Amino acid sequence: MKHQSLPALLDPVVSLCETAAAHIMGIYAREFTITSKEDNSPLTEADLASHRILVRGLSALTPDIPVLSEESADVPWEERQQWERYWLVDPLDGTKEFINRNGEFTVNVAFIENGVAALGVVSAPVLNCTWYAAKGVGAFRRRNATHGEAIYTRACPTPPVIVASRSHRSERLQAYLAELGEHEDISCGSSLKFCRIAEGAADCYPRLGPTSEWDTAAGQCVVEQAGGRVVVAGGAPLMYNSKESILNPEFLVIGDHERQFPDIPA
Repeated sequence: MKHQSLPALLDPVVSLCETAAAHIMGIYAREFTITSKEDNSPLTEADLASHRILVRGLSALTPDIPVLSEESADVPWEERQQWERYWLVDPLDGTKEFINRNGEFTVNVAFIENGVAALGVVSAPVLNCTWYAAKGVGAFRRRNATHGEAIYTRACPTPPVIVASRSHRSERLQAYLAELGEHEDISCGSSLKFCRIAEGAADCYPRLGPTSEWDTAAGQCVVEQAGGRVVVAGGAPLMYNSKESILNPEFLVIGDHERQFPDIPA
């Protein structure tokens, strides 16, 4: 599959993510069960329901392309390192936000090609809003299942608006924010932070803490196709499926290519 065929996948993947989002909302509206994974992170009915919908739908859409989901991530590295193209899925990004019922959780689906997030869809069930993009096509946002509108990152104002995690505030992050100097600081959960930058509502998201590849790929595609960048220490782009660990290095999401932010501290 070449890049010119990616646009044909956007609409069906957006529809699939919004179907998963609707099922999540059905569970969100009632009492639901919560269990724990081996790493003690929470797992809900909604994570599993969304996982089943997305894996089944993506497998039907592209039967020859493997799917790696957070809820079925036990694919050996010996197999996974052979993949040139695959779907990378987080069925419910922001499970803690889901449990806390603050609305800041998303469905994330990305198409990875040669280590690059070439297509990405982020759907926010409570907001009834979906952000989506494909390499060479652009980035878009649609609300309430209407037609999409193109979105773009913005020229960075003074002071910049920094978006940070609601659930993961560390001393390391606080030190980085202090180094920035004057700035506005907003918080939100899940991959919504990427979307705020992509739509020109924020300017930088420093992530100085652990994330997994399925947490970031869809949002990264949306940001990059809207005009921004996602970089690791030293300025190289964040890449995928390049190592055995599924954990990302620390990174910065930056909307304005002309604006320099402090590098990730050693």
